[in-house]
Amino acid sequence: MDEAICQLMSGKEANVYMVRCGEEIRCAKVYKDAKQRSFRNNATYQEGRKVKNSRQSRAMGKGTRYGRQMQEEAWQSAEVDALYRLAAAGVRVPQPYICYEGVLLMELVTDADGNPAPRLNDVELSMEQALEFHAELLNQVVRMLCAGVIHGDLSEYNILVGADGPVIIDLPQAVDAAGNSNAGPMLERDVANLASYFSRYAPQLGESAYGKEIWRLYQAGRLSPDCELTGRIEVEQRIADVDAVLEEVKVAQQDEERRRLYQAG
Repeated sequence: MDEAICQLMSGKEANVYMVRCGEEIRCAKVYKDAKQRSFRNNATYQEGRKVKNSRQSRAMGKGTRYGRQMQEEAWQSAEVDALYRLAAAGVRVPQPYICYEGVLLMELVTDADGNPAPRLNDVELSMEQALEFHAELLNQVVRMLCAGVIHGDLSEYNILVGADGPVIIDLPQAVDAAGNSNAGPMLERDVANLASYFSRYAPQLGESAYGKEIWRLYQAGRLSPDCELTGRIEVEQRIADVDAVLEEVKVAQQDEERRRLYQAG
């Protein structure tokens, strides 16, 4: 970086600047120290993340100085990894270049006039635009999930309106869909946040259930970027057979008791 031109935004985990790198104008995200971040619910997001070796894992679990350093590096590298992974999957995210000593250098997303793209929250929309952007972002969420990633904190504040449409940003808290026990609720919350925001312009979106539909398709192994979503889910109407369930539990208990007796003998 040769020059810091101006600050673009200040977020809960980082400050973002427009910078000059030679002849290129790019974006630099400077991560805040953990003590300065307001985004503190890290444990939920870190579940399922891989570390380089068992020593690092033990240190992070014990909260040693080395462990805290490793957590910071993991927190930052999670965004870089997610950006590369999602860009390869066709998701609209900024192109990352390098992350070094707490600074992530990446593409500057611009609007049609070449200016830094505004956040979705700062743009007024017509109903038609809201429906179009909502559909585009749902497709991006589906593509993310197909790539095994859930944003985890998606809202109108971390979506930019670029020249070619919405671009998703801010991914240090991104979670692994298969490795995090909270993945389903997080996905549904992300999608609900989109519906809540866009329903200001298109009220019919307020009653949609895209999150549950997307997650059910994912769990069933039937989710793809080409899926046609309806925003509706069928509610199971069958009455549970309680007696049959209790019988299965009883059989399982008996099998376990026989196994214990066999081992004791």
